[in-house]
Parts: sequence; C-alpha cells; structure tokens
Amino acid sequence: MKNSKIILVTGGTGYIGSWVTKSLLEKGYTVRLTVRDKSKTTKYKHLLDIAKSTEGSLEFWEADLLTENAFDKPAEGCSAIIHMASPFTLRFNDAQKELIDPALNGTRNVLNAATKSASVKKVVLTSSVAAVHGDNIDMKELGISEFTEEHFNYSSSVTHQPYSYSKVLAEKEAWKITKNQNQWKLVVINPSFVMGPSLTKTSNSESLNFMKEMLSGKYFLGAPNLMFGFVDVRDVAKAHILALENDLAEGRHILAERTVSVYQFSKIIKKIYGNKYKLPLMRTPKFILYLVGWMFKLTPKFIRRNVGYNISLNASKSKEKLGLTYTPLEKTIKDMIKQIEEK
Repeated sequence: MKNSKIILVTGGTGYIGSWVTKSLLEKGYTVRLTVRDKSKTTKYKHLLDIAKSTEGSLEFWEADLLTENAFDKPAEGCSAIIHMASPFTLRFNDAQKELIDPALNGTRNVLNAATKSASVKKVVLTSSVAAVHGDNIDMKELGISEFTEEHFNYSSSVTHQPYSYSKVLAEKEAWKITKNQNQWKLVVINPSFVMGPSLTKTSNSESLNFMKEMLSGKYFLGAPNLMFGFVDVRDVAKAHILALENDLAEGRHILAERTVSVYQFSKIIKKIYGNKYKLPLMRTPKFILYLVGWMFKLTPKFIRRNVGYNISLNASKSKEKLGLTYTPLEKTIKDMIKQIEEK
C-alpha cells in the first residue's frame, strides 16, 4: 500500500541523500526533493530510475539554502523534513561564503519553514561528529576517555577547521530554533566519516575523493597517523529512516562503526587486496608532516592538534535507541572499491 505521508528532503540528490531518498521511496513515501535547478536532470536521473520500480513517488521543488522563505512552499503539507543539504568540501576559497553561510542560513530557512507549515511534526537533521568535536586533541584537553552526544565542538573556527565550525554552528542554531516552538520535534544524526558505494555518478563527495587518493598511491610514501570514526553510507541512511519513524527517537546520535587511523584503514585494504594498490608503506612521522603537510592541505595547527591523538566515539545510543546495526568496515571498503573498479 502506498504511504500517503509526504516527506520534504533537502540534499536528497547527494552521496548520503540518494541512499535516504531510495529508502523512503522503497517504503512508499512521497518524497519532495528540493534542488537548486530542476533543469539539471543529471543530478537526479538516478533517483527517477529508482522511483520507477518502487511504491513511492518523487516531486521536485526548486529552493536555495541562502534564499529566505525558499522552503516555505515545499514544506506545506509535509509530515516531516529530513534536512541534509549543507556543503561538505575541503576545497574552498572563502570559508564564510562557501561553508558557513549555506550551513547556517540553510538550517534557519528550512526549520523556519517547518514551523510555518503547520503540518510538519518532525525534523531529522544531518549534523556530523564534527559538531561533537573539532580537533582530536579535544578529548585529552577535556580529560575524557570518549566523545558522547553531550559534547559540542569548541575548538573549530572560521580559520581553523571551518567545515567542522559550519556543522557545530548549524546544529546549535537548530537546537535554538527548536526551543522556540512546540509544533515539531528535532532528531539529530551525527555521522563520522561516511564511506561506501555511491548511487550517483555525479557525486564529488570527499569520501569518494579520499578512497580514490588512497588507491592511487597519493599516500604511498606514508600515511598520517590521523584517526577518524568511519560509518557505512547505507547505515547513515538507515539511521535517518529509524529517526524519522521511531516516535521515541530524540536528541543527537553519534554514528561510527569504529575509529581507525588513515594508516590502519590502508592496512584493511591491504588485507583484502594484497599488493594490488600502491598503499602506504608506513606511518608518516609527525615532524615530516610539518614539512609536506601543505601537499595534503594540512596546516601546522591542524597537524599539531590532530596527528598522533587517539579518539573514541561512543555510538551506543544509535544502537540502543534507534536500533541501528552496523555494517563492518571491511564490507564497506570492499563494496566501495568494487564500485570504483567497475567504473
């Protein structure tokens, strides 16, 4: 039976968004996707193809994150909003203009549209673990053994880790807006570094760039001892659906299957593929990174506060409260490389 509920999805054509949209269509929802330009059909052709074989249906509405009231019309009549649209790039010229303004104003515009709609009862916001912590040294500075949903990034700024700064500003703004209304409930998803296969050929996700760089031999002479949490893109999509459909879901949810360093990540690839790829020969000593960091767009401050520091992310809430089960990182890597090889 077709699900009559209409869900507004921002950022639904992207790397994570495509998997979320696919899941909603398979569950029979009417998905209202906002795009900047409807005439650019290559951005969403893959979703039209998916929609043909599912119970759900797709609608396309034009809206820009920076335009006030742009989401008011699309939000009318929707029962919920999944807000994922926010720039994720490490390649930018003006952090304020390209990262912070769209993240912050986009959140304001979408959440204000939810309040004006009179029909929206839940908003699921895609934040990031970048809103939980900025630098890896934060854990040591706070004197804690792991990051939990209680922690907020305090160490990022417009000049240092601006992407992370955009995520914490946007999420704090969302919680502020939530407090000033009682019509809808906010549930936040905080994924760590998202990996796995892509549904769209047009994605220029940093996740795909990272994997291609890893396989191409960019880190051949040494990988930085830099630790991240990792999570499968399909699990991130699942978490959004669970947050949407579970009436008891509340607050923030860290998503991480495990934390490993870039070098340990490469060792997992080596275990599966042997010597097929030019994988890192060793961990790059920290002092060498100060000399060559510019090649990887790493500032001295970033190296000082992140390289060589362990992090631990407590993802138990996502398992216990959302009921999420994680895909092993080995399978995520295998599926991702298989897709890259086929291309």
